[in-house]
Amino acid sequence: MGQLLQQLINGLTIGSFYALIALGYTMVYGVLKLINFAHGDLFMLGAYLGLVTLMGVVVNVGASASLLFLLLIFLIVMALVAGIGIVLERVAYRPLYRAGRLPPVISALGASIFLQNAVMLLYGARYRTYPEEFKAIVPDVIWEIGGARISLIQVVMLVIAALLMAGLYFFVQYTRVGTAMRAVALDHDTARLMGIDVYRIIMLVFLIGPALGAAGGIMVGLYYGRIYFTLGWGYGLKAFTAAILGGIGNIPGAMIGGLILGVIEALATGFVSDAWKNAIAFFVLVLILIFKPTGLLGERVAEKL
Repeated sequence: MGQLLQQLINGLTIGSFYALIALGYTMVYGVLKLINFAHGDLFMLGAYLGLVTLMGVVVNVGASASLLFLLLIFLIVMALVAGIGIVLERVAYRPLYRAGRLPPVISALGASIFLQNAVMLLYGARYRTYPEEFKAIVPDVIWEIGGARISLIQVVMLVIAALLMAGLYFFVQYTRVGTAMRAVALDHDTARLMGIDVYRIIMLVFLIGPALGAAGGIMVGLYYGRIYFTLGWGYGLKAFTAAILGGIGNIPGAMIGGLILGVIEALATGFVSDAWKNAIAFFVLVLILIFKPTGLLGERVAEKL
């Protein structure tokens, strides 16, 4: 029982990373019906910018008031990556909106390759390690619960992820801008007739999605301690899988899908083998899609003629 609880805790921690990244995929798809393959690399960029910013803070300021600085670093890096996301939308996607669905997808693949290689040239192809001094940011506190161990860093990650996801959900559901986003997701032309600036809403989606991905990147760097320039490919694929699992285009579905995928991987690692975790996770995805092709929370929507 203790091992089961331990794997559930680990799975929820990893799943929260997947969920934050999956939100970027599902928001862009919901509004544009576009799979933004560059989103995983924006997450990776957030991990690298988090490392650079943390090093600057530790060297120049010190880690005494650490938790406050950590939150500040989250905000700074999220803002930087959000800005890069807006530039990416203006340069790589907006000129192709009227060219059909395939050209933006190809452009997204090109943007992904560009970002990945740019980071490799800037920071090198080797693993980059978050220095030991960063462990002082979150004290090494561990609690025993029912035979399982949960660390303070896991609690902090879960709380930050939960606050970000809850904030996004309430923003989309209960604000005027959120209502406009849902209207654009339903129909661009009708939204324009209602006076909604569709391009501004699209820009907002490319601001929020990369910002959440950047937060996930910092969390992964702090949790695992090392990052690499292809980090976005693996996590991006898992997050995309989570978005499909929950129902692509559905925000609560992306959250639930990410958490479920993380728990499945953790249970597979703990009770089967780490080598089989990906195979088992994708097998469960296939089973779910066989019985519910739209995902757990997805709805079948009629195509417009």
